[in-house]
Amino acid sequence: MKIFYAIQATGNGHISRATQLYPYLLQYGTVDFFLSGNNASLDLKIPIRYKSNGCSLYYSKCGGLDYWNITKNIKPRQIYKDADALPLKDYDVVINDFDAITSLACKMQNVHSVQLGHQASFLSKNTPRPDKKNIMGELILQHYAKAPKNIGLHFENYDSFIRPPIIKDKIIEANPQNLQHITVYLPSFDQDCLEKAFQKLHDVTFHWFLSSVTHKHTIQNITYYPVNQKQFNKSLITCDGIITGGGFETPAEALYLKKKVLSIPIRNHYEQECNAAALKKLGVPVVYTVDKEFDITIANWLNMKITYPEMQANNIPETLQYLFDTYRD
Repeated sequence: MKIFYAIQATGNGHISRATQLYPYLLQYGTVDFFLSGNNASLDLKIPIRYKSNGCSLYYSKCGGLDYWNITKNIKPRQIYKDADALPLKDYDVVINDFDAITSLACKMQNVHSVQLGHQASFLSKNTPRPDKKNIMGELILQHYAKAPKNIGLHFENYDSFIRPPIIKDKIIEANPQNLQHITVYLPSFDQDCLEKAFQKLHDVTFHWFLSSVTHKHTIQNITYYPVNQKQFNKSLITCDGIITGGGFETPAEALYLKKKVLSIPIRNHYEQECNAAALKKLGVPVVYTVDKEFDITIANWLNMKITYPEMQANNIPETLQYLFDTYRD
């Protein structure tokens, strides 16, 4: 069997998920990956056969989306050209993890596909949303990577087609410890937006992962790390808690390890606002703005007594069997 797998590279979570699934997919046949977008910073450990700049995200300086840069870098003519060039008819199965080019290519070439990923879960009205819905955000979630079949992933099984998060083997097999540091991963924030707040907390040690950092080094109470999967896994497994965005994979893994989580969703990022609504239902503290008293916010969070519900890991062989069975229906 020949499998085409499209990865939306607007973040590292999609790549992390595909990397975890790859050895399981090889049990069904050969796999060719299509990488769409250029926001990911992880080292690629899977064979990428096709690439496109696609639609990428750009961030403002301190935690928001830069819509001007996002819009001006969208090239519709190139997107149609890339979609037309994908040889989807050569494949037996097309798996799409929220990529618009692959969705368009399937429509143009009359090829069947299945959407597998977190964004597919928002096709259910039962999946948590913020109190104030965003019409444009809803349209994107519903239509950006449309497919005839969908398998969603989320923190809880909000609907019949939604399954638990795909947790990396390294996390499942880990023996969690608490070495009393706080892991930080906030790719939408520049270093100078948060550094002073961390430095004020002299008694707290931070492991801060930044795409602008090229080598590990320590200044005062902060150890700066480049974005590296192995180092991040180690830091997460041994941390007291993690400060991260309103993504899906990182909070899911932290909750699986029973770590404290402080979520700061990217401003005006509707999917992250939806994730924040789900996290709040699980009891996770969510901060929507970072102000001059952010150090106090962190200190208060560290002093909270929080009990999180059990986070279930996805049964990957079962999910993939369901995917291939569904594809044939």
